[in-house]
Amino acid sequence: MVDFKDAWALLHPAIAIIVVFPLLGIVLNRALLTRQRRLATKAGEKSKIPPVVGTEHVAIGKYLTMAVVGVTFLGLAYPLFSKFINENMISQEPLRIFFVILLFVLSIVSFVFLFRSKTKLGRGIFAVLTGMGLVLLGCQPEIYRRGHEWFVSHFYYGILAALLMIFSVATIQDIYQDRQNRWRNAHIIINSLALLLFIGQGITGTRDLLEIPLHWQASYVYQCDSVSKTCPQPK
Repeated sequence: MVDFKDAWALLHPAIAIIVVFPLLGIVLNRALLTRQRRLATKAGEKSKIPPVVGTEHVAIGKYLTMAVVGVTFLGLAYPLFSKFINENMISQEPLRIFFVILLFVLSIVSFVFLFRSKTKLGRGIFAVLTGMGLVLLGCQPEIYRRGHEWFVSHFYYGILAALLMIFSVATIQDIYQDRQNRWRNAHIIINSLALLLFIGQGITGTRDLLEIPLHWQASYVYQCDSVSKTCPQPK
């Protein structure tokens, strides 16, 4: 039976599988349809693709960004607060604990205001604040970043993908105001990179699930050396 600690740990991958990846597929489909319609219209052809696909792409893309950033916050919250509680960090480093909680609150509030902001400056400020919050939370010592294999790190892939999604939302209005299509081309490049990162997330996340033990196994499993891939012999 999975208890509360293990269920909490599984929330991050469960939401990613149930919510994020289905939304990713829908957004990608609408993006391709929107581009096909735009190219057909530019060539003077009559497209059978309805004009609503563009609006759907933007709307579902925002939901995808909410899900990606939300699941990133959740993925950071579990190792941080579980270790704070288990290691009694509240009495040892109360100022840092307060700083981490404040970071979570300010980052989430900034993310909410990113979607509500009507000005370019406001979107830029709230996007930067949200991104800074994610990075600073990810820099806490309780976060396992897989530094010895950073090029296949689930953490780095996830943070970078979240930052790209935040940037994409912050600049979505600029696409419609740019007649030279520079922001549109940047949007395509950025989200193509994000798609590759999501694929990497699926691979590295599956690998990491194999490495994360149930809480009652952790005291033994975490004695293993992930670099040399060795574990102590059982007594």
